[in-house]
Amino acid sequence: MQDIQNVPIDIQTSKLLDWLVDRRHCTLKWQNKVQQIREKINQALQDMPEHEDIRNLLSGTYINYFHCLKIVEILRGTEAATKNLFGRYSSQRMKDWQEVIYLYQADNTYLAESGSLLMRSVSYEIPALKKQMARCQQLAEESERRAEECVQGAAEQREQYYSSCKRYGITGEDIRRELQMLVCDVPSSLRKVGADTAGLLPAIELYQACVSFVCESSPEQALPLICHVQKKGDTTVYEWRSGEVPKTVERPELKEAEDLSQHAVEGEIDWGDIGVTTETVTSEDIDWGIVSEATGADGIVWDIGETSPDEIISVVEAGHDVPPGVARGTDALTILESTETRNLFVDELMELEVFLSQWLQDLDSDADIVTVTQFQTAPVILQGQPREKVMAMLSNVRDLIGRLTDVKMRHLFLILASPRYVDRVTDLLGQRLKQAELLERKREAWLERGKSAQEERESLEPKLQVLQERSRELQKQIEAELSLRYNNRPVKLIGTGL
Repeated sequence: MQDIQNVPIDIQTSKLLDWLVDRRHCTLKWQNKVQQIREKINQALQDMPEHEDIRNLLSGTYINYFHCLKIVEILRGTEAATKNLFGRYSSQRMKDWQEVIYLYQADNTYLAESGSLLMRSVSYEIPALKKQMARCQQLAEESERRAEECVQGAAEQREQYYSSCKRYGITGEDIRRELQMLVCDVPSSLRKVGADTAGLLPAIELYQACVSFVCESSPEQALPLICHVQKKGDTTVYEWRSGEVPKTVERPELKEAEDLSQHAVEGEIDWGDIGVTTETVTSEDIDWGIVSEATGADGIVWDIGETSPDEIISVVEAGHDVPPGVARGTDALTILESTETRNLFVDELMELEVFLSQWLQDLDSDADIVTVTQFQTAPVILQGQPREKVMAMLSNVRDLIGRLTDVKMRHLFLILASPRYVDRVTDLLGQRLKQAELLERKREAWLERGKSAQEERESLEPKLQVLQERSRELQKQIEAELSLRYNNRPVKLIGTGL
């Protein structure tokens, strides 16, 4: 019997109420009695003395039977003056709380309520607080991560902004003004290209000699536009077409190319027939899809189809009323200013580049071109070209192609064609800065959100500690009460996680 007395009684906390009812410690209708007791407690709380222990006792938890015992014990001291000769208290406060104790002890209602409170605390209230604290911690960490992403995003936007400015050849301090100032350098740059074309004479002569020997055609038919610029520089289109220097030059006014200005900044630019790989202004490609029809004065419908943007800019004016010797419209532009002739000029440069590249490749091959039977009777110019000289010719050609087709020069051509293009570029680059500023504001919002979540978590932590402490205390009180009913045999409530 002594050994059995020392064996603890283990009770699963989640089944405590069923255990109490099954062993007839409590009745099934204990909840109805608890409702009456709660009404009595609410009435008694309306008249309580100012006492620090009572104030601490009533804060932070649900009042149960054991709290009522402590309140009665405190009232024994505060209400001692109301005690009569028979040892009874005339104080209504004491009478109210003594009645509460009596109602609790009837049918061991306090055991059932205490067990219910412990189960609710262990199964719901404590896990809910822990879960809420975990959510706050997760939100704080996520906010920190999002804030860091905003910092990185803002830095990327600013980097792209300055990278785009560098590609345009500006600093980015005043985008519109800097882009407009760049246009001032275009005429001098084109004149320099036209002047440097004079250095292509050896390459032109080599190409014409090869065409004349192999194709038996007139050398003048090869590279006509390059030959013209090589001899006379960047003349007007009128002089190129007519062979005469114009007496009067009436340059056309710049016209808006709205379709171009809308699309050129936002996507891939089609540079017409110059034959080079397109450059992208931004990271997104677009489909120009420009299809239009124009009806001429003679009633003929001209289907433009998928016309390149540069061809849209090129405005061919009717020349029926142009007097002789007057360069008007696009004829008044220089060869390198006009989109049509500039594209033709670049095409011829690329034709010459391909020829020189192939010639250099043949020179580097095992079978020298001079040893081929076909070239044994070729002119001296085709047989005596050293490799270094051909490389120099090719370098000059590629330099001119690069100067006319690099990204910066293309943008300058677009600015010349449409002032609205400047607005589009300005808006696009401005959007990058605005996006960076927006991300920086979002970063501040995420930091504030994370701070609030962390503060909420810190405010919940003391509540959780109080609830856990009170629950452990209630657990020990229930175990002690049940132990008295089994001759002080140890009782353990298991599964509380406290």
